[in-house]
Amino acid sequence: MSDHVRYSVVIPLYNEHDSIMPLYARLKETLDTLAQPSECVFVDDGSGDGSLELLQQIALVDSRITVVAMPQNSGKSVALSAGFSAARGDFLITMDGDLQHDPADIPHFIEKLEEGFDIVCGCRVQRNEGLLQRLSNRMANWSLARLTGINIRDWGGGFKAYKRSLVSNVPIYGELQRLIPALALRRGVRVCEIPITVAPRQHGVSKYGVVSKLPVIFDLMTVRFLLRYLSRPLHFFGAVGFLGLFAGSMLAFWLMMLRLVYGVHVMAEHGPLVITAAVLIVAGIQLLALGLLAEMLTRYHYEDRSRTAANSSPYVICAQSHSENGILGPSSPG
Repeated sequence: MSDHVRYSVVIPLYNEHDSIMPLYARLKETLDTLAQPSECVFVDDGSGDGSLELLQQIALVDSRITVVAMPQNSGKSVALSAGFSAARGDFLITMDGDLQHDPADIPHFIEKLEEGFDIVCGCRVQRNEGLLQRLSNRMANWSLARLTGINIRDWGGGFKAYKRSLVSNVPIYGELQRLIPALALRRGVRVCEIPITVAPRQHGVSKYGVVSKLPVIFDLMTVRFLLRYLSRPLHFFGAVGFLGLFAGSMLAFWLMMLRLVYGVHVMAEHGPLVITAAVLIVAGIQLLALGLLAEMLTRYHYEDRSRTAANSSPYVICAQSHSENGILGPSSPG
């Protein structure tokens, strides 16, 4: 098998033992049809049902399979980040490991990538969801499209494809994996959607629900801030700080005029306003100072881009084989 890999399929999973063998059979059938070298990177996110052991057995007989073991359950974003680091392909394709995504759709993603798109998102055209789930998904997708300016109809789907050069420079942590297109927006990427089929879950239980979508609001706030103010944080903190400082100063000036011109005892008659003015002035100064500090950190970051990314996480490539006969080679901690 050649050392060069064109396509890498990255699949994070957690307690999906019963789904692994059917998924691998479908993946193998699809990978066999691809014209260029490919591989599959399974990321076990701390499973406790024997998923890791089964994946290791598969890696022993298939040289295209790499297994990455997380030391504990760290979440989908961290698992994907580890999988991206272990993958060798020029293009990275992500999908779920619960049999809801059909590997037969992979060639459609590859076709769009080869056309020149940087990100290809799978859009679920048929969903097996309840009314509340559908309404929450539509509201979340509409809000994300509006706030990011990217016309994607299905942000939550995990079936996506990326250029490796793109995701290698995008920090993925928390639950930001669904917002990778937004994080990559400032790099001038080309994004498209293709329809995909989603099958009902056959084994295990879903790890996501309506409540799990609430943190997306905070992630969206983070992405919105990063997109607009990552390289110029003083524009954000400075604007808010200046408004607070200006409002506090005007209020304090008015209170001073009341005292000096009209002889009003401001503490007795306008005590809360005095406290409000003081708080606005102090908060404005602090925000300005915070903005200057953020500018210094940003400058340090851009002057020293070779430093290790702060969001890197420990993982172990516990099964990897690159030989033709499928014999498992030695592995080392990542």
